[in-house]
Amino acid sequence: MTREIGHGSFQRRIAIMVGAGHIPGINAVIMGAARAAANLGWEMVGIRDGFDGLLHPERYPDGGLLTLDPELIESLDPTASGLLGQAPRVDPFHVRQVTEDEMVEEVDLSEELIKKLQAEHIDALIPVVGGRGLTIMYKLHRKGLNVVCVPRSIENEIAGTMVSFGFNSALSATIQLLDRVRQAAPAARKIGVVEVQGEQAGWIALQAGIAVGADAVLIPEIPCNLQAVASRLQDKVTSRRPYGLVVVAEGAQPIVDDGEPEKKTSPLKASLAPLATGDASGHVIRRSGQAAETLANGLQLRLAQETYPLVMGPWVRGGAPTAVDRQLALAYGVGAVQAVKEGSYGSMVAFVPPDVSFLPLPEAINKVRTVPLDGGFVKIARSLGIFLGREI
Repeated sequence: MTREIGHGSFQRRIAIMVGAGHIPGINAVIMGAARAAANLGWEMVGIRDGFDGLLHPERYPDGGLLTLDPELIESLDPTASGLLGQAPRVDPFHVRQVTEDEMVEEVDLSEELIKKLQAEHIDALIPVVGGRGLTIMYKLHRKGLNVVCVPRSIENEIAGTMVSFGFNSALSATIQLLDRVRQAAPAARKIGVVEVQGEQAGWIALQAGIAVGADAVLIPEIPCNLQAVASRLQDKVTSRRPYGLVVVAEGAQPIVDDGEPEKKTSPLKASLAPLATGDASGHVIRRSGQAAETLANGLQLRLAQETYPLVMGPWVRGGAPTAVDRQLALAYGVGAVQAVKEGSYGSMVAFVPPDVSFLPLPEAINKVRTVPLDGGFVKIARSLGIFLGREI
């Protein structure tokens, strides 16, 4: 059935929103979805700043919804990511508000959100979100909202898909920065300990470490023994080669000399605890650079060689998307619209080579796509003589 919406007649009205955190290629997702929707005779609108544009439209002089008409999409820069803004948070089930007596309270706005989507005649929502956002969207789907999610992550830890868009761009940026460290290392005559993104999975650290020929790569999947790392570096760092390079994922697990892992809360459990139990006490605040600093200090105590910790942190999220991410983002946008067309709600778009398909959200949430210890990249690293934190 065709109905009048805005300035034209459309069969369906679809909304798209973007979760928190910058990821290269978001505009390409929007372009792919909007063009695919237009070809079906549908209207596509964007929600500004996550759900804020819908829940708080008064904050936006031009309104909280942006009509993604063909003219706007034609002029959109696919290498940028700022069209719809980004949400400081995307969880309508736990929204902090300041009361009249200036107290902070947490409220559930999920019902209000769904009612506002219905009032705007939104038939389906395409959220572009990360791992935690997928869980939130599944909860909204269980309350009756038609959702098809697009996975975004620079860490590539989202289960169910071979790769999330944003990963290739972050990997390329990480390799470029590590190349500079590697080139400067001989003159510096130090052991560089570089922390890269990877709280739950070590894909960036491992693949970037292989690309630049690091001496050691430490990832969350393999608990590392500091003494073993020091011993390996001692063999490699000599008077003829007075430098070294260690790449460490921010979620790497150091082991003290008695063989016991350093005790810490599981990042996955911490990130999901408020959703699963309603208890925010499971959150763990990790300081950026902690892994690099801990490792560098530990190595310097064990080696007669100066170490230098460096932290790349979130800066690799910037810049334009690579050609791979740009194509993948476009394909994910088109795939999301195809899922809506087929009525495959409560799903996530996924890249399962050679196809872009979609799978039920329960197959992706509450899981982490970790580096398989018997996989190809681990075997390549060891064949190249890269130490992975412990002996085989």
